[in-house]
Amino acid sequence: MLLAIDAGNTDTVVGLFELDGPDPSERTRPEDGLIDHWRIATEANRTGDELAVLLQGFLALRSFTLDDIDGMAVSSGVPRVKEALRLLADRYLDFDPIMIEPGVRTGIAILAENPKEVGADRIANAVAAFDLYGGPTIVADFGTATTCDAVSAKGEYLGGAIAPGIGISMDALVGRAAALGAVELVEPRSVLGKSTVESIQSGAVYGFAAQVDGLCERIQNELGECTIISTGGLAELITPLSKFIQHSEPWLTLHGLRLVYEKNV
Repeated sequence: MLLAIDAGNTDTVVGLFELDGPDPSERTRPEDGLIDHWRIATEANRTGDELAVLLQGFLALRSFTLDDIDGMAVSSGVPRVKEALRLLADRYLDFDPIMIEPGVRTGIAILAENPKEVGADRIANAVAAFDLYGGPTIVADFGTATTCDAVSAKGEYLGGAIAPGIGISMDALVGRAAALGAVELVEPRSVLGKSTVESIQSGAVYGFAAQVDGLCERIQNELGECTIISTGGLAELITPLSKFIQHSEPWLTLHGLRLVYEKNV
């Protein structure tokens, strides 16, 4: 079995895949062969031992142990988390984790001025998007940051746009406005909020949908018509409100990690 781990700045998503599951040529969905998945808060101070305990607990829910794991693929922009995962593998597993970083085969050309600066999750998303939909493709990822990345018809990562994520923006608003409190992030009854809470919800939910639509429209003005995909923790909330997003793929990053793993074993 394979552990695919996407450790972001806010959350870490873990996917457990069958390695002897569907042949890659027969997979039609990212979740094919996905046994289970878990989400935890990213804590940079967690040690490799602590992560091992967490993972062992998740695996036990499926009657597995770390001894059943044959491979690990990781994307992370948090150096201390990457190091902790390396230590976990060194102590509890008999293989080195495959991490999306310089020197790892991804099967996709990174057409950025400095490819080393491109986030590992953005690369995993691009690999997965091209595998599923070809190109040109745009991936809108609603995570700690909201990113819109483009993949060419040849399967090249072309670059993208990064904006503050919905959670960051909401935290900043509440932190800087003394009269405002924390608000549940859900779609309000109407665009015209009838209360402060609904007004904040309207600005956040409809505002971010409009932001991503605007970015996608500008990218398509440069590239031509694209297939547009959403992913990330808040994609389910924003996608139905978007004019341009065509597909929602909650396991896109994990699928990309699985593909990268397969290219490196």
